[in-house]
Amino acid sequence: MVINLATQPEISAKQELTQQKQSASQTAAQASAAEQVPLEIKAPEFFIDLRPRLFKLPEFEEKTRINVRYPLLPPYAFAHIYWDEEQKELLYQVEEKLLTDAEKELLKLIQLGLEEMINISFGYAIKSNLIIKYLERNVQSILAELGAKVSRDSYLKIMYYIYRDFIGLNEIEPLINDPYLEDIECNGTGTPIYVVHRKYQNLRTNIIYHEATKLVDFVEKLAQKTGRYVSYAKPLLDGSLPDGSRVNATYTSDVTTHGPTFTIRKFTKEPLTPLHLITYNTASPETFAYIWMAVENKFNIITIGETASGKTTFLNAILQFVPSEARIVSIEDTREINLYHKNWIPAVARVGFGIPNLLGKQYGEITLFDLLKETFRQNPDYVVVGEVRGKETYVLFQGMASGHSSYSTFHAASVETLVRRLETPPINLPASLVDSLDIIISVMHLKDQRRNIRRMTNLREVIEVKQQVGSVNSHALFEWEPLKDAFIFNGNSHILSVISKRTGTPVKKLEEEMRVRAKILQKMVDKGIMSYTEFTKVINIYYREPDTVIRELGIE
Repeated sequence: MVINLATQPEISAKQELTQQKQSASQTAAQASAAEQVPLEIKAPEFFIDLRPRLFKLPEFEEKTRINVRYPLLPPYAFAHIYWDEEQKELLYQVEEKLLTDAEKELLKLIQLGLEEMINISFGYAIKSNLIIKYLERNVQSILAELGAKVSRDSYLKIMYYIYRDFIGLNEIEPLINDPYLEDIECNGTGTPIYVVHRKYQNLRTNIIYHEATKLVDFVEKLAQKTGRYVSYAKPLLDGSLPDGSRVNATYTSDVTTHGPTFTIRKFTKEPLTPLHLITYNTASPETFAYIWMAVENKFNIITIGETASGKTTFLNAILQFVPSEARIVSIEDTREINLYHKNWIPAVARVGFGIPNLLGKQYGEITLFDLLKETFRQNPDYVVVGEVRGKETYVLFQGMASGHSSYSTFHAASVETLVRRLETPPINLPASLVDSLDIIISVMHLKDQRRNIRRMTNLREVIEVKQQVGSVNSHALFEWEPLKDAFIFNGNSHILSVISKRTGTPVKKLEEEMRVRAKILQKMVDKGIMSYTEFTKVINIYYREPDTVIRELGIE
């Protein structure tokens, strides 16, 4: 039985498809009827619901029992996740309203007509939210010119495919609107697109690009959407879509032998707060209370982990502890940091043009290194680099050493690995600079047949980085216990001792302050204060009037 989370009354995907086929047959019959009256639409009437929606998907002890259906772009597109007994795997099927052969031919004619008629700036249309109305008026003009007779149902279906292919991202537009997807992955022509589902993990879809030319055209469309350039001479694409999703693509079979490929990393519409991560048990309230105090006192923090372990998400969450009056400057090669902070300069690196010069740099290219050098002239209170991996690392650690509170992420599996990579080529930092780092947070993505979770595995305080390569003296203040799925606080914080020396506040009083802040965070979770706007509002009030927050939340 299908668990149908859609707002539509249908119970199963098969019934839906059967009804669509019956409707398509009726439409074809109507189209051939002599008494059919041409559709006359005086005003645009096509509407597609793009409001974000999130259903609570049911839990299943066994994959073989999963059979769920929920809307993506209702009433035109739905997701159906079910166990395929023949293939012995969990499948993700995109269900869209079917077109008859006559409707397909009419759609092709309309698309050709639109390509000749459209003369509006796409960027302007996106900003002014007029493009759907603009397209619909042109579709109506083409239908009138063709003298086509279509039913209302056929018209709305055709308008959906016009929207999908002209405004959206073609066949994968429904996937883009699935809030449960983390990644959309295409490995080339002739192979199905795979998705990474937040609840059901890796799933094969029913979307396949059979023609290489069509996939090439789609990669070009991705490049246009990201504002980047891709060609046979420059076949690698890396950028961000208008909704913030990160795109990585290849353009030719010379680079990827199965043909063009793309991977889209989707991000949530609203940034996750520490409260969300507490709810997911990514880390404990005590951990975030400690980080809150570390951010307030401007200690340097790096988040490490493997690909897709949640480094950037964790970094983005803890940056919400920055006081509202403090100035943040963030630097990224692809925009991912998303903050609710007015005193914030987000900077993004820019690719260059033409043939590289003798130094290997293209004309007009702005690198992370260039941006970071300029950043320290902007008097920032907090410097954030989305990810360090090259010569920009040297400038970042120079900033740390000179007193600028700095934050970043780094690909490393452990603290020792991080320090070793920082001290060896190509980065080659001296131990004296690496010693400027105060806190290292390790995160991981644990994915098996039973679980799909992200956890902070440990939080270590850097006490001393020795001259021997890769040698670091650190203290594991918080550690994750896998058997109990709980976090252990080991005490004897080095950072709290440093704060005590700076401010004159006894360590015991600082520990009590940390416990109070942990209670505040837990109370906010209990009361359902989850949005990033509400969260940052409470944090900033606490900086000014802590007693008010404690009283209103009922903290004892």
